[in-house]
Amino acid sequence: MSIRQALRLTLLGGAAACMAAGGGAQAAEVSLDEALAAARDNLDLRIAAHGVDAARADIAAADHAPLPQLSAKLSQIDLQNGIGPGSLLGGKRIDKGVGLDWTWERGGKRGLRTEAARHGAGAAEADRDELRLQQLLATQAAFFDLLAAQGRREQLQAIEGSARQTLDIARRRMNAGDAALQDAARAEVEAERAAADTLSAQLDLQRAQFVLAQLTGRGDAATLQAHGDWPADDAGSEATALEARVAQRADVHAAEERVRAAEAALAGASALRQGDVTWGASFDHYPGTSTRQVELRLSMPLAFGYHYDGEAERARAQLGQAQDQLEKVRALALIELQRLAAERTAAARRAQRYDGDIVPRSREVAARAELAYGKGALSLTELLDARRTLRAVLLDALAAHADLAKASGAWRLRNGA
Repeated sequence: MSIRQALRLTLLGGAAACMAAGGGAQAAEVSLDEALAAARDNLDLRIAAHGVDAARADIAAADHAPLPQLSAKLSQIDLQNGIGPGSLLGGKRIDKGVGLDWTWERGGKRGLRTEAARHGAGAAEADRDELRLQQLLATQAAFFDLLAAQGRREQLQAIEGSARQTLDIARRRMNAGDAALQDAARAEVEAERAAADTLSAQLDLQRAQFVLAQLTGRGDAATLQAHGDWPADDAGSEATALEARVAQRADVHAAEERVRAAEAALAGASALRQGDVTWGASFDHYPGTSTRQVELRLSMPLAFGYHYDGEAERARAQLGQAQDQLEKVRALALIELQRLAAERTAAARRAQRYDGDIVPRSREVAARAELAYGKGALSLTELLDARRTLRAVLLDALAAHADLAKASGAWRLRNGA
């Protein structure tokens, strides 16, 4: 077995293994809108939604005063002389008491604690929105990758068909004595190479199907097919100042909420310097002395030189960290928008050049070469060169459209268009 035949069998076996799950089933078409709708409710976003629910629950946990403490006691139990006769509650000489204690938080700790939790929940919601956008961006890119893979396979299948026709012509000319055996051998190699490229394109298609299926949560990856055309680019929408768009981004909003939460946490750490006061009262019952005794209590911490400086310094450092993170997120957001705008403009120009000039001229040159070779007016080498050029141009044009679709779609999604 030759190396060429072994390569072809290897690629054919890989493609067959990838297609086995499909079992020849009917293609499951999915549009871009359907793919994006599925990506909005995938498992990653459900996990993030639970995180938001937990953060909202933290608000309820923070927004309440310390609970009153109920206490009961038995004291003054005389183990030397005994506790006397009678019932436990009414006659025996045991001091029985029931008390209630409540802590008064000073310095607005409850409000600051609640404010920090509220901003933490806001940051969690913004993180969920940013994750949703990232999922949509990835799904959109996967959809266009699948659409490009389908087009690439079709192009290579057509090229393989042309190579097979050339091989037939070369064999007929060789049998008629009009071409050398070397030309027929080269045509056969070119046909086998085109077949190998087709199989490679099939494998790329399968990979794109599985990526899109993973992002959308579909179980029909082996038969998944992107349905739709390349979207038109709405040029000119990047006229709005990029700085204004930065403030509208979810990742920037999340960083801002974390700064506000850190500010509230710093104010809460400073409020620790105002000690909380615990009020208490108890009702005592002691037969033989008095059955109606009342005790009043008041307690508060004594700092004695410690003013919670460590807690305040830590909160201040965390605030500085959050502020620096916000500055970083804003800078990266502006750079990303500038990159998206530049990529979109460059991709649009590239696609227009291919559609308007390069592809038509390449098709014309290849068609003339095919006609000339069929009439014996062109050598096989020149025909193969023309065909390779056309193949490269068509694949590059397809890649240009895919790049434009992804760049334009990413710009629209990122800016809420």
